[in-house]
Amino acid sequence: MEITTLMKRVHLLITGEVTRVGFRFAAVGHARNLGLTGWVRNTENKEVEIVAEGSKEKIDKLIALAWEGPPLARVEKVNVEWEEVKEEFGEFKIL
Repeated sequence: MEITTLMKRVHLLITGEVTRVGFRFAAVGHARNLGLTGWVRNTENKEVEIVAEGSKEKIDKLIALAWEGPPLARVEKVNVEWEEVKEEFGEFKIL
């Protein structure tokens, strides 16, 4: 079995009071601790967008952490879209 069949890719869009509260930095820390690759950024609509690749178990943990957010965040919604794995990331970073 190839590694890629075990890997998943998720695209998250987090809405609420999620910008200017350290959300991106918290996401990077969590994703790196989980061994995920990908990126996080703020959108023009004051949302946080995350694309991550790794095992389903670890991505599920990241999704749970996205719902929680850092202490000053007020998460209203986490939109989850599963995508095809591309294995294009070397690490998890802020864009």
